[in-house]
Amino acid sequence: MRRRLREGGLGPVPVLLALAVTWIVFQGLNDNFLSPRNLSVLSVDIVGTGMVAVGIVFVLLIGEIDLAVGSLAGLAGAVFASLNVNLGMPEWLAVLIAVLCGAAAGAVHGFSFARIGVPAFVVTLAGLLVWNGVTLYLLGPDSSINFSEDGLVATLTSRYFDSAVAAYGLAALCTAAFLLVSLHEHRRRTAAGMPCRPVGGIWARTALLALVAFSVVYVLGRFEGLPLALLIFLAVVVASDLVLRRTPYGRQVLALGGGAEAARRSGVDVARVRISVFMVSGTLAAVGGLFIASRLTSASQISGSGVLLINAIAAAVIGGTSLFGGRGSTWSALLGVLIIQSIGSGMALLGVEPPIQFMITGGVLFTAVVFDSLTRRARGA
Repeated sequence: MRRRLREGGLGPVPVLLALAVTWIVFQGLNDNFLSPRNLSVLSVDIVGTGMVAVGIVFVLLIGEIDLAVGSLAGLAGAVFASLNVNLGMPEWLAVLIAVLCGAAAGAVHGFSFARIGVPAFVVTLAGLLVWNGVTLYLLGPDSSINFSEDGLVATLTSRYFDSAVAAYGLAALCTAAFLLVSLHEHRRRTAAGMPCRPVGGIWARTALLALVAFSVVYVLGRFEGLPLALLIFLAVVVASDLVLRRTPYGRQVLALGGGAEAARRSGVDVARVRISVFMVSGTLAAVGGLFIASRLTSASQISGSGVLLINAIAAAVIGGTSLFGGRGSTWSALLGVLIIQSIGSGMALLGVEPPIQFMITGGVLFTAVVFDSLTRRARGA
């Protein structure tokens, strides 16, 4: 931690401390906050916004912003519901088309920005208005379309795995996989003469992961079991993190955030990376919109509201992704959305009115941005 402080950052430590303080305060104010039921509800509520936030992380890493993700989330739900309910299309095909619509919209944003030169802020602001209009048109005069509560999409947030053996086995498997991958990476870096994390540090991290994984399984198992939505979200976060840290494409994204001209001179196809990043953002926004629609078992304007956009961006920034590009990870989205939803859940239990919730969330976001700016100045120094 001393080394990271000298380098201008503490990583996820401040976010974890903020999350711990949030949970302690709300548990002290209401004993039901850390109950298995409330934590299970919280673990499902974070998924929709969290998916959108993961896509936002990719855009923020190159130093840009995507203001259309909220509208794309609403558009995906509207496309799915209109195709499945109004036209009788099979659910799996309607889901696929809805996700492809998000990817195509992201490609349009990225092409306009990377090839034509329209600022990302402007093109995504226009996208916000356009896709919101398309959503309202698809929803029709009722502004909502209800779909089956027993279908594929509804199952995304209503399915739980209550088998204790399977749940604990999954936790043990993930912990063992992390340990094996970390030890393999240690051997590779040692053989190449590169700096690497000490073996003791690897075992300490593995023990911490095991503690968290088995605690989550134990607590959620006391209510209904592991939610399918949470497992899918964690899989997306892990896969996205591996893409950013372990693949040439991920290194190109981070290099572009460090400086577009430097990345271009290093051989990075800047336009291609920019377009792909907005496609990732659009795709994950559509997936997040389907999870939000699944929670409501209907497609409506709520799925694409401005609150979703604000919460997704806030989650990425609060979790530690820099607004200036080049620094952050998809775990930022998980940590950030946990803080935001925990604040919302705690204040709902206390009966706090929504305007006060917005004020507190805005204050937390402002604090995170200030901390990010101070960290950037320290790195520059």
